[in-house]
Amino acid sequence: MAISAGVVLAGGRSSRMGTPKAALEWHGSTLLRRTVGIVARATNGPVVVVRAIGQDLPGLPEGTLVADDPREGKGPVQGIAAGLAALSGRAEVAFVSSTDMPFLHPAFIRRVLGAVEESHSTDVALPVARGYRQPLAAAYRVTLAEAAERLVKQDRLRPAFLFAECQVETLDDATLKRDPVLAALDPDLDSVLNVN
Repeated sequence: MAISAGVVLAGGRSSRMGTPKAALEWHGSTLLRRTVGIVARATNGPVVVVRAIGQDLPGLPEGTLVADDPREGKGPVQGIAAGLAALSGRAEVAFVSSTDMPFLHPAFIRRVLGAVEESHSTDVALPVARGYRQPLAAAYRVTLAEAAERLVKQDRLRPAFLFAECQVETLDDATLKRDPVLAALDPDLDSVLNVN
């Protein structure tokens, strides 16, 4: 089994509340702490939180690694690059998530990670759940850090540019729900809903 890890992008401000998404309260915790905890339960390696330089983070579970996003305003590919680079030598595959997915379920994470872990040729497992591509609820090989960083330096900031350079397996709703555990525990794939 490949060592899996997690990357959680701390994100910016909530468009509705004017508060950093990471610090938004959710049932007695913060969204960031909740997301980190869920990702940690679903993986067998470390979890890295990627934050903007100087960004204050709410309390995190013990053992959580923090990486600084070296360039402000470069979007999710920069965060993916920073998170994957922080996992170099520590894991082979990482589930990448935004912080604002309060219904994320460990069964969803395990299903998506499994698509990369079980294949020698797949670099990214990209859910196309509820009709939308979900690059911030996807699994990436850690070795993609260098390609993602190169794309950021070229100002090619959309995840689609990264996907064009690697082997991507898309996972539609039916494919995801072939996993009986996921189908039972998250039948509507609420895992991909965010608070925007």
